[in-house]
Amino acid sequence: MTNLRRRQVLKGATATAALLGAARTALPSGAFAQGAGPETKQVKLGFIALTDASPLIIAKEKKLFDKYGITDADIAKQASWGTTRDNMVLGSGAGGIDGAHILTPKPYQMTMGTTTAENKPTPMYILARLNYDCQAISVAKEYKGMGVTVKADPLKEAFAKKKAAGKEVKVAMTFPGGTHDVWIRYWLAAGGIDPDKDVSTIVVPPPQMVANMKVGNMDAFCVGEPWGDQLVHQDIGFTACMTGEIWKNHPEKSLGMRADWVDKNPKAALGVLMAVMEAQQWCDKMENKEELATIIAKRQWFNVPAGDINNRIKGNIDYGDGRNVTGSDQLMKFWKGGVSYPYQSHELWFLTENQRWGKLPLDLDTKAIIGKVNREDLWREAAKILSVAEADIPKSASRGKETFFDGKVFDPADPKTYLASLQIKKVA
Repeated sequence: MTNLRRRQVLKGATATAALLGAARTALPSGAFAQGAGPETKQVKLGFIALTDASPLIIAKEKKLFDKYGITDADIAKQASWGTTRDNMVLGSGAGGIDGAHILTPKPYQMTMGTTTAENKPTPMYILARLNYDCQAISVAKEYKGMGVTVKADPLKEAFAKKKAAGKEVKVAMTFPGGTHDVWIRYWLAAGGIDPDKDVSTIVVPPPQMVANMKVGNMDAFCVGEPWGDQLVHQDIGFTACMTGEIWKNHPEKSLGMRADWVDKNPKAALGVLMAVMEAQQWCDKMENKEELATIIAKRQWFNVPAGDINNRIKGNIDYGDGRNVTGSDQLMKFWKGGVSYPYQSHELWFLTENQRWGKLPLDLDTKAIIGKVNREDLWREAAKILSVAEADIPKSASRGKETFFDGKVFDPADPKTYLASLQIKKVA
């Protein structure tokens, strides 16, 4: 056994012992024999075929769930974000799921009951952020050569002409109020295009984006990889920008869990969280990228060519319009520098953007709802057991002021000023 392998085994054994030790202290006297370790060895987690689901898939493939006592982890593919929501509302006891790789705002929408016709609240927790960056805004081939980049301005006149000719302009995202909806809205609005008046916004599941653009069903869309790169490879359209060009190092997907499952199974939840965090560390290493692409490309996971995955996870971006960048900072980030930590300030930004577009009330008590949903305390507990490097553990629940490509600044201490600075919005 090599020294490196020995250290990895010892570290894993130490983490498992710490988890079991936490279980011991949580149990009443004499109950250890029946209750040591996780309360359950089972968990069912959903994922959408998007590269940012990699930590869940790798945790399964590399047996990291088993390492932390979750020996029966089912990582189940979901057809859409709507399906993910519906299965989360059901819970695994009723044939659904306990948690998922999920759009960061969705646990808030579900907790508030704003995503279903019945307005039925399903209390949720966010345990970790899964990744930063590496979503793409794609534009149909007919607009190539117009200079459309992170600046959408050239599309304003083109879209107006198309509408004047009696044709509908459609832009697609993956779920109302979700990250992709927010990115494409921000991009359009910064270019002077009102996403509620100048175009029709439609919902399309991620794996169906490329096929829909191929048959002319949309003019632009926003989705995670590998679908942006696949579009370029099939020469159906081009990438206007990576979303990290709108907001560098932006939060994207989260590990969301039903609150009742976590409350009932706190040690199991910690085991799930630690497995995912360790998988994030593995995914983040450049030397693992080729293997990562090969694994998630498999039929049971994404069922796509590995070549559609392995370029952009390394920061090699072929935009499809003549721009080609190697080793850019637009690669998907999984761990280093606190990526996994669920900043409360980031979730406040998503809530503020949903207020901007009239999807949430302006008088929403954002502090209270973030206090209910965000479980950065569990993340810190897991980080302590895992002996995470200090450089990867943020000192504060806020990352501070965030600056966007158009010069707008979001100060978590004053979201109303940010909202007032935005010219195109639904609220007054």
